[in-house]
Amino acid sequence: MEQGRAREDVRPYVSAGTPPDVRVPEQARGEHIHGEHIHGEYTHGEPPAPRVVQRHSVRGQILDALRAALVGGELAPGEVYSAPALGARFGVSATPVREAMQRLAVEGAVEVVPNRGFRVSERGPRELAELAEVRALIEVPVMLRLARTVPPAGWCALRPLADATVASAAVGDRAAYAESDRAFHRAVLALSGNQQLVAVADDLHRRSQWPPADGQGGRRADLVADASEHTALLDALIAMDLTVVRSLVREHFNGADV
Repeated sequence: MEQGRAREDVRPYVSAGTPPDVRVPEQARGEHIHGEHIHGEYTHGEPPAPRVVQRHSVRGQILDALRAALVGGELAPGEVYSAPALGARFGVSATPVREAMQRLAVEGAVEVVPNRGFRVSERGPRELAELAEVRALIEVPVMLRLARTVPPAGWCALRPLADATVASAAVGDRAAYAESDRAFHRAVLALSGNQQLVAVADDLHRRSQWPPADGQGGRRADLVADASEHTALLDALIAMDLTVVRSLVREHFNGADV
C-alpha cells in the first residue's frame, strides 16, 4: 500500500495482549460512559449516600486495542488510518476511536492528518536512542539505589512479573510482551515509593515500544534476550550481588554509563 494513503479496509486489530472483545452495547456506542448516581428511597428523613455504578469505558478499550495493534505491527508506520474505518471494525462509532487516537497523538504514536485520519509515526534510530538514554538517566540510578536497600523478599515478589515477560517472549507475542515488560519495570520502580517517578518512567517506556520505521522492532529473538535479562537481573538483586546488578543494568539499557 502506498505510504500516506488512507486505509479503509482494515483488519481487526485485536491481538493476544488485547481485550478479547471491544464491542459494546448499541446504546453505548460512540459515547463516553461514566458512573451514574442512583438514589434509593430515603430513610429516617436522610438521603442515603449516592451509589456509583461503574461501567467499562469504550474509549479505554479502544485505546488498549489500538496500542496493542501499534506494538504488534498491525498498524504500519507511515500509513494513514481513518477513524470511521477503524470504528466499523471495532463495532463502535468513530467518536471513541477518534478520541483514543487523539490520546495516541499526545503520546507521539500517531500524527493527525486533517480530513483524512491519523498517520502512524515513523520512528528513526536517533529518536529511539534518545528515549533509551533518557530512560537510563531516570531508571538506572534508582535501580542501583534499590539494589542496596530492598531486601531479597521484596525482589522475590516480582518473580511472577519476570516470568510473564519470558512467557510472552517465548511465543513472540509483541503486544503481550510490551505490557509485561512495562509491568515489570513499574513494579521495580514502585519500590522507590515515588509515584511521580513511576508515571514519568512508564510514559517514556511506552513511547520507546512503538515500532521503528523499518517495522523490524520486537523480533522474537530480541524479546527472548530482553526477557532473559529481567530474570538474570532479578536473580542478582535477590542475591544482593551489586557487581552483577550493575553490569546487567548497564547491558539492559544498552551500555548506559552507570
